[in-house]
Amino acid sequence: MLRGAGAALMTLCLAVTCGPRGGTGPAAPERAAGRPNIVFVLTDDLTVDLLRFMPQVRRLAAEGVSFSNYVVTDSLCCPSRASILTGKFPHNTGVFTNAGPDGGFPVFRRRGNEENTFATGLRAAGYRTAMFGKYMNGYDPASGHVPPGWDEWAVAGNAYAQVGYTLNENGRIRGYGGQYLTTVLGAKAEAFVRTSAQRKQPFLVEISTFAPHSPFTPAPQDARAFPGLTAPRGPAFDRLPANPPPWLAGRPPLTGDQRARIDDAYRKRAQSVLSIDRMIGGLRAALTETGVADDTVLVFSSDNGFHLGQYRLTVGKQTAFETDVRVPLIMAGPGLRRGVTIAQTAENIDLRPTFDALGGAVTPPDVDGRSLLPLITAGDARPVTHSGIPARSGMPKDSGIPENSGIVGAGWRTAALVEHRDPRAGRPESRPDDPDRQKVIPESYVALRTPEWTFVRYANGTREFYDRRTDPHQLRNTAAALSPARRAAMDAALTALVACSGRVACDKAAMVPA
Repeated sequence: MLRGAGAALMTLCLAVTCGPRGGTGPAAPERAAGRPNIVFVLTDDLTVDLLRFMPQVRRLAAEGVSFSNYVVTDSLCCPSRASILTGKFPHNTGVFTNAGPDGGFPVFRRRGNEENTFATGLRAAGYRTAMFGKYMNGYDPASGHVPPGWDEWAVAGNAYAQVGYTLNENGRIRGYGGQYLTTVLGAKAEAFVRTSAQRKQPFLVEISTFAPHSPFTPAPQDARAFPGLTAPRGPAFDRLPANPPPWLAGRPPLTGDQRARIDDAYRKRAQSVLSIDRMIGGLRAALTETGVADDTVLVFSSDNGFHLGQYRLTVGKQTAFETDVRVPLIMAGPGLRRGVTIAQTAENIDLRPTFDALGGAVTPPDVDGRSLLPLITAGDARPVTHSGIPARSGMPKDSGIPENSGIVGAGWRTAALVEHRDPRAGRPESRPDDPDRQKVIPESYVALRTPEWTFVRYANGTREFYDRRTDPHQLRNTAAALSPARRAAMDAALTALVACSGRVACDKAAMVPA
């Protein structure tokens, strides 16, 4: 049996009858039938528990593949987006934070990352490309800057309120008043789909929403949805783990006011994802009406997770807990498997090489990720749950999901790397978009995350270890009970991963013994 991206692309060719490759740039002639269009919906701070409010996304999961162990390289917007665009870990993009000397758009651009993304690769391979919505923290639309690789560009800066924002539209600056941003982005994406279909040119469009990021502004028609909805009160809600790290230890129980604000935030987050779900429905309708639905791969994901009350933390991200690092990844389209959940470890660095493989673009050797096509077109997988929401390790016994039914393919990575850098060294953060001004950011750390366990090493020497097979909610830090040999092996694996560069070296470093 053929293996790797070549086998996956052959599968796609058999599914949609491959034709000759198109040229480069917007004037390319007939689209190559073996290279699907790509519609990529990237949300902001969306968590797995919000999928129950998104019927279009659940339908997409039922028709395609979901990943139960998809992890971000850094649970923070800008570093994660840098990894998605380039296929590289933060230690290779140089983007660790949202601003300052080690993060944000200025660092991303200054280090040359814009010159080598999935957009530049696919455009060179003959795709028509578009970016609508959020790009990088610190990007100013008033600058007029349009990065290389994009044929169409309509991007905002600070548009979290969803109204009263400015877009850079292909270098022209346009202000918007009360037009709800997610709706505007959907309309632009639909227009791009229709134009591209008329040109018979393969296309990539990324729609990057600001929702459901704080201040969690829903569309006007959704502002009264889910009255009385409260945040989930799982086992980790308002509870510290045993032997917590110093930055978390001593957190007092949540107050009644904090609980009320958490509930309000969750309700607004649920309301705000309704507009995303409608947008996806509109996009799918446009693909069908233009006759390209069967030639299009639709990808749905989030840049990072979010905690709301777990571990006595109010609202935020950046921890190594599952709430923050594991996010949805759902893909459906020609040649992809249907109605399955993939159990192998995937990271956001894998999206760039996956898009490259779909489009016939060349992935540079310094890209750290690897194409997911071998997993989504062949290999072992397990069914999605009855609701279409991706399964995960540690599912409840009554979920209908076999605990150990995912079989890891030979040669596939066993661990994901998470990198986090905190310039404030754990001091409380205060920002205008923080509802209670008590958000706490962890101290700098690196972490290994496998389908079975999580190991965290802080810059100050503190360690955490959670065996999620027996402790799925990460409430027992048993790092002190690790044998010296086991801890040394994990430390060595982390040291190798935070120094790796390129797929070959990073794949080798990510083969961590169980």
